[in-house]
Amino acid sequence: MGDDEAQVKGVDDIRYDERGLVPAIVQEQATGQVLMLAYMNRESLSRTLETGRTWFYSRSRQELWPKGETSGHIQKVKSILYDCDADAVLVQVEQVGVACHTGELSCFYRKLMPEGEE
Repeated sequence: MGDDEAQVKGVDDIRYDERGLVPAIVQEQATGQVLMLAYMNRESLSRTLETGRTWFYSRSRQELWPKGETSGHIQKVKSILYDCDADAVLVQVEQVGVACHTGELSCFYRKLMPEGEE
């Protein structure tokens, strides 16, 4: 088995980018719907594993934040998978409330169309 095929055993084995971040795709486990994309660092990923709720790293505020802290729209973690390169994670959750700050269930609610089409 080559290095790329080795099992990741902990948060330090994830391949974080030069800023120490890994993209985290959040998916509703029951339906498969993609809810959001956020970023995690080692600490937020560790807190997510420890608490069973999602924690992310805010690139704009440069701080950790627990999803739903102010809105109450929490994400209960069901499983965390990582991709073949260990440079992205898929967090499968039970979403309580909505995932998007706009009030939409998913952050992916707008459709990109070719220019000139409506």
